[in-house]
Amino acid sequence: MSASGRTVFALVGAMGMLGATLVSGCATREQWADWRGHSSHFASGQHLAFSMRNTEGSAPSVRRADMEASRVESWWGQVITVSPDQIFQN
Repeated sequence: MSASGRTVFALVGAMGMLGATLVSGCATREQWADWRGHSSHFASGQHLAFSMRNTEGSAPSVRRADMEASRVESWWGQVITVSPDQIFQN
């Protein structure tokens, strides 16, 4: 293998290790265990939309339909707690 080939190989390997470190550091052990217990990251499209609307650090946006879907579809993940006056009607 040429010197430039070894350099590219080393760079790709280093980037892969960095990527693995970043990905593994973004969830707690409990979150990984919870996600491993499901066949997908989200229970449904509505679960995905809810999660995208309610990112960490943003003000919660909860609709009555979200609450019902979370019960029916057995959503998992971090629980978002809101007071009754923060729940939007559909």
